[in-house]
Amino acid sequence: MRDGLLNETLFTSLAHAREAVASWADDHNAERPHSSLGYATQAACAAGLRLAALQAVATVANDGDNTRRSLVATG
Repeated sequence: MRDGLLNETLFTSLAHAREAVASWADDHNAERPHSSLGYATQAACAAGLRLAALQAVATVANDGDNTRRSLVATG
């Protein structure tokens, strides 16, 4: 953020700074691929994690063993 935004931008007001930082964060999280995430965006990675969590819950609910022990064991 410092190199790509803060060092290159002369902010004219606090509102301008907030708008620029919010725009940069949106771009960074939703548009830029990250090598540590297999070149996926942070938004795509988060969506995949949410989907995996929902599938895990559905698997527990559908296996017919909804005892407290089985639910605790899966998280």
